[in-house]
Amino acid sequence: MLRHATAARRRRRADQAGFSLVELLVVLAIIGMIATMVTPQVLGYLGRAKGETARIQVKNIAQAVELYYLDLGTYPTTQQGLQALVQPTGPTWRGPYVRDARGLTDPWGHAYLYRSPGIGGTPYEVYSLGADGKAGGGGDQADVASN
Repeated sequence: MLRHATAARRRRRADQAGFSLVELLVVLAIIGMIATMVTPQVLGYLGRAKGETARIQVKNIAQAVELYYLDLGTYPTTQQGLQALVQPTGPTWRGPYVRDARGLTDPWGHAYLYRSPGIGGTPYEVYSLGADGKAGGGGDQADVASN
């Protein structure tokens, strides 16, 4: 009799060991709802992070342009562009002023742009056209400039 009761308990535990299909579907539905609420938030953070990264990189490149000016007494021309920071341009050139030419690419994969003179009477301007690669825009599409 004791053996029979122990075997019956084991059988009941074995029957209850797994999850039913309905339970699994409910859990998957909950996970799906959470993912749909969280994903846009995470993508928003990613977009803002890229914009902030671009602002920091533009400031760093502008500092490199200033170091170039201190060594050569002139800012790179628009034709020379930012490549003047990584390739020798004269006898007093003491660069490279940027460690790696890959640092001249914005977080969206576009090359940073340079013009001299800059807009508004500034001697130069380093800028990115944002995620869309077009002038203007807002949010991720906004331009990032040194001036």
